[in-house]
Amino acid sequence: MSSQLKFYYKNATHEIIGDEHGLSLDELESHSSAIATIIDQINEDTQAGKLMYRKLPENIEMADRAKQLADKIRDRCDNLVVLGIGGSALGLIALQTALNHPFYNLLDKAQRRAPRLFVMDNVDPVQFAGLLDLLTGQLDRTVFNVISKSGETAETASQFLIVRNMIREKLGEDKLADHIVVTTDAKSGTLRKIADNDGYKSLEVPAGVGGRFSVLSHVGLFPAAVCNIDIYELLKGADDMNKRVSNNKLFENPAALFALIQFLFYQKGKPMSVFMPYSYQLKDLSDWFRQLWAESLGKNKTLDGNDVLIGPTPIKALGTTDQHSQVQLYREGPNDKVITFLEVEKFDKTTPIPNELADVDSISYLGGKSLAQLINNEKVATEYALAESHRPTLTILFPEISEHPVGQFIMMLEVATSVAGRLFNIDAYNQPAVELGKKATFALMGRAGYEDLKADLTPFIKRDEKFLV
Repeated sequence: MSSQLKFYYKNATHEIIGDEHGLSLDELESHSSAIATIIDQINEDTQAGKLMYRKLPENIEMADRAKQLADKIRDRCDNLVVLGIGGSALGLIALQTALNHPFYNLLDKAQRRAPRLFVMDNVDPVQFAGLLDLLTGQLDRTVFNVISKSGETAETASQFLIVRNMIREKLGEDKLADHIVVTTDAKSGTLRKIADNDGYKSLEVPAGVGGRFSVLSHVGLFPAAVCNIDIYELLKGADDMNKRVSNNKLFENPAALFALIQFLFYQKGKPMSVFMPYSYQLKDLSDWFRQLWAESLGKNKTLDGNDVLIGPTPIKALGTTDQHSQVQLYREGPNDKVITFLEVEKFDKTTPIPNELADVDSISYLGGKSLAQLINNEKVATEYALAESHRPTLTILFPEISEHPVGQFIMMLEVATSVAGRLFNIDAYNQPAVELGKKATFALMGRAGYEDLKADLTPFIKRDEKFLV
């Protein structure tokens, strides 16, 4: 079996779903010159140091630092708690779900051979208090990895303050450095200053790598290595895909082809992009992709400064679960979606179905088969049903679920995002719309310098009783 991740797009063509909703090979070919120009420019930008996320797979020194620190803390640690949000959490969660046991935290340590992992990517007070309750009596065997480039993200900063206080009160001031690892900017920022002053072990969020592109940096590699994920094989897979997506020939570049097809369907009135893995292990890659696609491509200005309201809307689904909750809408609702399946050719476990109740005709056909056969056949059945309704689908094929193809997948989708940004003529690397909400939070929480904004928030703080039913 090939170890290469593959991209299949026939079921998005007019040959399968008709001329009105499908794409023709000629239509794709007509954009090959533009794609070649885009890929050449992206390659030049990479060599010029402008797209640093593409340089991460080559950075073995970075991986060595993550692995060395992970090896030092693994044996003295029963719990690794990651404090981070958005790009500081989603990639790691996806790696852990894909590459470790589906009930990892429920295994005993002899089976895990590594600490339990908790990724606290929200500030829900009950959830966080529940974690603190769980860690009662285990704090001396717990390490906290605080991830924030600046250290000023309100969610992560608040979690850090709670944890820091708990360690000081229960274990003593002199134990802080034993239980906190910081991943932040190499030279500047609030968290860098605190880490240097307090003597915490620290790793780096690399310059020029935005959070949603950071999973292959220390942000994802260190906690992954603590949990015994092979980060070198992950990077090797990403590097393999990096070479493939440097090719400026459209039909030999899966990232460019994926981006172009998504772009063309957007132009055809299909702005919804559904990601539907037929694998529990791949389900959190949908969350990771959702941030990558939404934050990168949802923009109101073109690169020329013109006003637009643009961006495909990413939607997560899970096969077979969402055959029973979403496919009714996808088949009979508006034809405004392109659906990308993630399919696994060879599962780690097939889980045979025994020949029980062979005399019950309505279920006896399942005997002698396996759950691996069933889930992949359900994927094909859904693909067929959607095609019958003239709905376009794509498939990304994993030969197996291991570090190498997962690394390929990450790099393919990151480069596809860069290509899509060029096609939409927007800046795929900024996120200006996120800032106002951050500033409003600062104002509401009383941060100095944001007092003027609080007046604008008054109508939202005090609800109008007339509209309260």
